[in-house]
Amino acid sequence: MIKLTKYFFQSIIIYLFFLIALFFRLNLSRKVFASVFSFLGPIFRSKKILDKNIEICSAQLDNIDKKKITQEMWKNYGMTFAEYMFLKFFRKNNSHILTSGEDNLIKAKENGKPIIFVSGHFSNFELMSMEITKKNINLATIYRPLNNIFLNPFMEFLRKKYICKNQIKKGINGVRQAIEYIKKDYSIALMIDQRVSEGEKVNFFGKPALTTTLPAQLSIKFGLNIIPVFIERVENDKFKIEFLEIIKPNNFKNKIELTQKLNNILEKMLIKNPYHWIWTHNRWK
Repeated sequence: MIKLTKYFFQSIIIYLFFLIALFFRLNLSRKVFASVFSFLGPIFRSKKILDKNIEICSAQLDNIDKKKITQEMWKNYGMTFAEYMFLKFFRKNNSHILTSGEDNLIKAKENGKPIIFVSGHFSNFELMSMEITKKNINLATIYRPLNNIFLNPFMEFLRKKYICKNQIKKGINGVRQAIEYIKKDYSIALMIDQRVSEGEKVNFFGKPALTTTLPAQLSIKFGLNIIPVFIERVENDKFKIEFLEIIKPNNFKNKIELTQKLNNILEKMLIKNPYHWIWTHNRWK
């Protein structure tokens, strides 16, 4: 009962914030909530987890500035929050997006099979699936439902309406659904940078981290190409989405070796832009 009460009041505050974002419009609401999250974020989320994660990665981050990483992460968090209210704009427009590596996408489609798209929680990570579907690719997206039962239905509505109508809840049933979608020639998109209890311990920045092996399993089982996707904020309130080089399953001995390759690519993404990754996930618990 205590948890439900907590979730209820949290949802009221979040819905109020969403209304404020709509009132301010996109550009101003980004600035407002970048400031709000910079102030409130450190109060409600564990600083110990954030500091521990940065410390683990610090050996590979040149001239690391822990304070700047923290500040920029919360700013990005706030801007991404505000942008949920403007998903319709992102859906109907292309002026905000710069695309590179589209030739990799074209090559991956040449075998006529679905593609596995993987990424992490960088920048506005929701745009990955949206931009893929805007390229007329049949897609289903795997997501983790929010714990807050008062907020999750609204977020699912937004995702289905503007991001990707085919949403798969993470879990055993979700794996079955993903396989069914693949059999219907749908590509699959998912984030692979969060800790998953059913995962395998695979090195991430030199330390074992529970990692989903689902992309590797699906890729090997069905002979599907994998395309890592990197999204980052760039100047003038635009985003750059990059489709990286194709990863073919027949180049790897097993799912662990392939999963390690994906973690290595995630490392490179994070090193390239450590400021817009969500560092508050307890990745190495």
